[in-house]
Amino acid sequence: MRVAAEIAEAALAPPYSFEASMLDAAYYTQLCLDAILDKVLAEQRLTPEEGLALFRCPDPVAVGALAHHARMLRHGQQAFYVVNRHVNYTNHCVNACRFCAFRREPGEEGHFTLTHEDIIDRLCNDPPGGLAPDELHIVGGCHPELRLAWFEELLRKLCKLRPGTVIKAFTCVEIAHFAAMEGISTIEVLSRLKSAGLAMLPGGGAEIFAPEVRRQLCPNKIDADAWLRVAGEAHSLGIPTNATMLFGHIESVEDRIDHLCRLRKQQDISGGFTCFIPLAFQTEHSALKLPVGLSGPQRGLDQLRLIAVSRLMLDNIPHLKAYWVMLGVKQAQTALHWGADDLDGTIVEEKIGHMAGADSVQALSVAELESIIRCSGFEPVRRNANFTKFMTGA
Repeated sequence: MRVAAEIAEAALAPPYSFEASMLDAAYYTQLCLDAILDKVLAEQRLTPEEGLALFRCPDPVAVGALAHHARMLRHGQQAFYVVNRHVNYTNHCVNACRFCAFRREPGEEGHFTLTHEDIIDRLCNDPPGGLAPDELHIVGGCHPELRLAWFEELLRKLCKLRPGTVIKAFTCVEIAHFAAMEGISTIEVLSRLKSAGLAMLPGGGAEIFAPEVRRQLCPNKIDADAWLRVAGEAHSLGIPTNATMLFGHIESVEDRIDHLCRLRKQQDISGGFTCFIPLAFQTEHSALKLPVGLSGPQRGLDQLRLIAVSRLMLDNIPHLKAYWVMLGVKQAQTALHWGADDLDGTIVEEKIGHMAGADSVQALSVAELESIIRCSGFEPVRRNANFTKFMTGA
């Protein structure tokens, strides 16, 4: 079985201790990171310049050790997963982002728009012996005809069929699209969706905040200011959200630090980001062609370094996800030692990443997720979407 083959056969790591964390002061002085080491140990905020120094450090493992220390201070031996179901309701989208391999035009092979019945069938029919999900994850393209009432009705149906299950749905980009379709404010859209059963927003659509890079990647999508504003409005209504960064394309390390600092600033203001998810750009089927040397297996250490720097810079966002769909199971498992504390979940069906070229499996069982976590040296903890429902894995 492919998944079983991807689970490392590693012995359980010993309990975490400062002495075992490789944080040798003399070595960090040699790397000119002694001030950063002091700040990490004192749990103090890093500056943008210090974040850039971490990206430019010649020893990525030293950066990973700092992030692992910060991760262990927050979460100890816990590593989280969720029993969830994903559904992508359409790949018909007005935005036509240059990097996107998910979007299809009507009449084009692979184009789809699901009905309420299709979505309910995917989210509410448990397989024999399967677990009912703790989270429903719903996102899609910005369809030019589906109106807000259609989504409100869908949420009400799902709440009736899955009472008590957290519905995490619609990116900030989708919220802005609904508002434009209806001629109303984004905060009114959020209020209506919350009344219909929306509990949380996922973090997609943030891509990279740098204006010039965003112009090249997704010129028709809302800009960074609008994305952050919608997230803040959701937080003001008591709707927590996640946050993402699409990385590994044409962005610079300065763009990455700018993105992280803007998320951190928004979190200082509104406080509703639950989890940060770095999304590794999938090159296989994208129209965005990267220069030679920016794609392929050599990206692995860059992915781990980005996760580590994110954990160190985002001192006010509690969780960091190693999204196994984009990273692959082995890399996500490794990332638990580079600052990440969450793997996402069972998923069952995912289209956006896989249509872009992700070669991971479509689903993981609870037993597989728990085995991955235990073989990494951590204790599995089952959660729901907003990390408020904790159940120790069996």
